[in-house]
Order: sequence, then C-alpha cells, then structure tokens
Amino acid sequence: MNSNKILQKTIELLKALVAFDTTSRESNLGLIQFVQNYLADLGIDSRLSYDADKRKANLFATIGNQSGRGIVLCGHTDVVPVDGQAWDTNPFEAHIADGKIYGRGAVDMKGFIAATLAMLPSYQSSALKQPLHLALTYDEEVGCVGVQTLIRDLQALDIHPAGCFVGEPTRMQVMTAHKGIRVTRCHVRGLEAHSSLAPEAVNAIEYAGRIIEQIRQVAVDLRTHGPFDSGFKVAHTTMQTGLIKGGTAPNIVPKDCEFVFDCRPLPQSNADELIGKIQSYAEKIKVEMRNIYSQADITFETLANAAPLNTPDEAPISYLGRALARNNLLGRVSFATDAGWLHQAGIPCVVVGPGDIDVAHKPNEYVEVSQLEECLGFLDRLRERMTQEVLLC
Repeated sequence: MNSNKILQKTIELLKALVAFDTTSRESNLGLIQFVQNYLADLGIDSRLSYDADKRKANLFATIGNQSGRGIVLCGHTDVVPVDGQAWDTNPFEAHIADGKIYGRGAVDMKGFIAATLAMLPSYQSSALKQPLHLALTYDEEVGCVGVQTLIRDLQALDIHPAGCFVGEPTRMQVMTAHKGIRVTRCHVRGLEAHSSLAPEAVNAIEYAGRIIEQIRQVAVDLRTHGPFDSGFKVAHTTMQTGLIKGGTAPNIVPKDCEFVFDCRPLPQSNADELIGKIQSYAEKIKVEMRNIYSQADITFETLANAAPLNTPDEAPISYLGRALARNNLLGRVSFATDAGWLHQAGIPCVVVGPGDIDVAHKPNEYVEVSQLEECLGFLDRLRERMTQEVLLC
C-alpha cells in the first residue's frame, strides 16, 4: 500500500470526525451521515440501526463477499463532554503539533475509525477470502448502549461474524479482558416532618446512609477476599457511591434521598449477585421504615450496564491479534468496551487500537501520528492475511 498517502487520508478523515460534536448527550447522526456518504462514494452500502428516538444510529457495512463469516472492525462514535475542561485549543477542531493530533475523541476513538475508513479502498482492491465488516456504535460512553441494538439487528439479519477487533486505545497491544460496569440509582422515599418530631418521621437520608454503608462493606469484603486477577491494575471488583442528593432544610426530616453507585466487576465476578446483596439488605430496612410509614419505599434503577470481557489467551482471535500487532504481549484493561456485549453475543473479541487511554477523557486529548501509523500497519497485515486464507472460521 502507499502508506504515506493512506496516513494523510487518515489524518484528513480524523479532522473531519473530530469536528462533529458527538458528545453522548447529542445526536451522532451528522457523523454517521458523513461516513455513510464516504462509503457510498466507494460503492459500499451501509445499514443503520437507530435508538428509540431516532436521534442516534449504529452503522454496519460489509466489504467483499457478503456470504461467509467476516471480521469486524468496531468503534464507537460518541465522546465524553468537554464541560469545565481547560483546553488549549478548540476541542472540536483537530490541531496538529509535535507529532500529535489534538481534539475530543482523537484517541477515544475516532483515530481508529479514521484509520479504518482510510484503509477501506485497499480492502476493496484485494481478493478477500471472507468479508470485512465495519461497525460504528452510539452511546458506548454511557454504558455500551448502542452495541446492544446493533447485536439485535445483526441477529435479525442472520449475520454471525467470526471475530472482532474493537479499536479502543491500547497502544496497539492486544487486550483480551476487561471489567464490566453496572451503574445503579437508588431512591429512598420516607416521611417528612418538623425536625422536632423526628421520631415520628422516616428520615430518607439516614436510611440511604445505611444502604451506602452496606455498599462500602461489600466493597471492603471484595478488596479483602477477592476474587482477584493480577492482570488488572486494580485486581478485584470494586463498588462505590459517587452521587447523592436529598433533603430540603436542616430543620425538616427529609422525605427523599437519591444516590448513584457503581460496580466494576471482574469477568469472574457476578454483578447481579453483588447488586442483589444490596437490594436484599434494602428490603430488610424497608420493613423498619414501613413500621412507621406504610408507603415508605426503596427502589433501584439500572442506569448503565456494560458486560465484562474475558477472551481466553489461547483463543484464535487472541492469536490472530498478536500476529497482526507483532507483539506477543497480552493484557487486560480496567475500562469497559463494546467488546463485552459482542463477545457475549457469540462474536469473539479482543481490544486493540491506537493511542493511550491515559489521555482520553482529559483536556487536550490526543493521538500520536506514530500510533496511527502502527494501526494502519495492523490493518494492512489483516488485509493481507484475509487474501491468503479464511480467518477464525
């Protein structure tokens, strides 16, 4: 391939992608339409699957023979907010300096998407033994939401890919596992009263505090007794409370309290069981509350749910990833990705992409040009292998 020409095309595409404000609270349809038009100009058809409000969409496209089990290159289109961050440049206008491309989403993960799009003509001109799929998702940053819609769409179409590379930033090292995420909101409803009559009321904040302490106790037990996986920076499952609000005045017993807690389970942990422990404890103290006020209540709502990933190191997708990366090291990452749900849907996955997660979500986010070059090399070696044999069949 003409590596310099494709690198320049990657940078051009990355600039265009960064210019779309695809913060998760916004629509991603502008970016999706841009990609769809780019694909159409190459003669590639694409399919969209929407969220319930039709404000966001996944994109799925196939290059090469439509039959057979293909390889998926997957990336999410949404980015985290820039609110309150001190950027040196406009975060939605890519800026190049010192071999780095700055902009929101440059590393997480529009750099990978740009590299993939730039490589598509090379795949088109190659005699692939199996199809190559492109999958772009929405709302990964708020709990891997869009990929679940994509999976249902692929299942309805009877498309069963042989494997998938999710291009989150790993400095092009193959990652075979990551933790999951479960974010839960708890609402405690009590009975308000003048604070001088506190024994006749149900203090929602105090009961919420007891549940929060139970969450902390479960977290301490996990930290002390495991299970453990030394491949992760934090080797155990974690739980913590991150948000809380309640009450109206110091002299009013609070009627309502709401808090949000998260669980980051290891692949071998069960988030349902851990959340179930908290809910069982809440049921016990709800009995106390209703002895005072029959309409007191405690409810739980799942806000985000991303599945963990645990691909065996000896799996064919892991072996292929190492061969393409030219690096025998395999690792684990603590952040969640779309790979968790894809893997659970029967699509073997590993995570490998350009750039460093340490600069993601921060002001002056960037991806190094050298990392984009490494990514293009990985993608070209995949192209070459796909012309020689059917992979992961």
